[in-house]
Amino acid sequence: MTDHSVAPKRITLFADLAVEPSVDYPRPDRLVAGNPRRLTWSHFESPTGEVSAGIWSCEKGAWRIAFAEHKDEFFAVIEGHVRLHEADGQAVDVRAGEAAVIPAGFTGVFEVVEPVRKYFVVVEHNASHA
Repeated sequence: MTDHSVAPKRITLFADLAVEPSVDYPRPDRLVAGNPRRLTWSHFESPTGEVSAGIWSCEKGAWRIAFAEHKDEFFAVIEGHVRLHEADGQAVDVRAGEAAVIPAGFTGVFEVVEPVRKYFVVVEHNASHA
């Protein structure tokens, strides 16, 4: 039997949402260069909280990151330039029009070379599905 009381699923169009950004800064113990202001516009969160998506922007600077073992992030740079420094010393540059994935368990340095604006999708895997 179909439950007709449940609202239909709708497409989330970022341009249609008037979302106020949250503002934060890297933790002082993780700073490598500068103290960049970061803005996050959260446009979507799945009912389970396992998937979130939005827009993120940041000033120039760099900080150490350590992704949880259950968290992956896909991102596409709209404008600007970021460089991800891997723990082994290799660096990956991602510029406007390019996309990348930061895998679960990644550790390294996130550097904003030119002020950046990007779309992001974060997937947090439920440990019971592992």
